[in-house]
Amino acid sequence: MKTFPALPAGLAALGLLTLGLAMPHAAPATFPLAGTWTLVAADVVHPDGSRGRDYGAAPKGLLLVDASGHYSLQIFKAERPRFAAGDKAAGTDAEFRQAVLGASTHYGTMALDPAKGTLTFRIEASSYPNWEGATEARRYELKGGELSYSVPPRPNGDTPISVWRRLD
Repeated sequence: MKTFPALPAGLAALGLLTLGLAMPHAAPATFPLAGTWTLVAADVVHPDGSRGRDYGAAPKGLLLVDASGHYSLQIFKAERPRFAAGDKAAGTDAEFRQAVLGASTHYGTMALDPAKGTLTFRIEASSYPNWEGATEARRYELKGGELSYSVPPRPNGDTPISVWRRLD
């Protein structure tokens, strides 16, 4: 059996480094929902199966998702009344109620489990304080450039549905 002289450690390391540079590297995976999404519908399915508008006739919303799954989500009821005083700190109880119930915002990270059909939000901060630090799973569908998901039923049995369309 023929033996070869040992290579100096530096030369061996350089060879491995060169080999590593020459080999193709896999591109980092991009989160499948990465992009900018606009709200199409923010509806609610009632226990009797009927469907209603949860955030009014023309809700507004934006969902931004980066390549790593970090997201920021905002949904607003278009019909929210303005504060009569023109001062956020001087709002009435009714104005505050409408402002809070007419908006849903949160940000954090998300994950998809296509096998289970779930989209999971890991919420860092939210306009609804009870969700801060929570993990919220949703059943989802992704068809072409449209994402839809349902929120677990509320205590009254209503199931909110959000539908988003990819802009980019």
